[in-house]
Amino acid sequence: MSGPIASILDSRAFGILARVLLTLVFWSSGLAKLFDFNANVAIMEGFGLTPGWLFNSMTLILQIGASLLIILNRWVWLAAGALAVFTVLTIPIAHPFWLKEGEEAFRDMTVALEHVSVIGGLALVSIVSRRR
Repeated sequence: MSGPIASILDSRAFGILARVLLTLVFWSSGLAKLFDFNANVAIMEGFGLTPGWLFNSMTLILQIGASLLIILNRWVWLAAGALAVFTVLTIPIAHPFWLKEGEEAFRDMTVALEHVSVIGGLALVSIVSRRR
């Protein structure tokens, strides 16, 4: 591997940037749930999660809190595991592609596959954190 690429990959700043980017989907969603709390309560209740205020609160705490732990490289295995379980659970709740048809089924299946890919990234960040 060339010197400049190795330097980038070994830099602390690049590691932080990678963890921020990996968790972007979680902490941005958590902040949206915080700043537009009532709208997100309604979304939770629309998925049958009641009381919506409790599910919204727990979700935003998990999304923001676990993202921060990963970004700060603290208890990464726990934070990544919690986000992975959360991400798996969102598939049958919010993206049940097997119950849909046509374009809607395709869209939800694509989102479900993206979720599985994010879980792979969470597993990798746990491995890298442990090795360092």
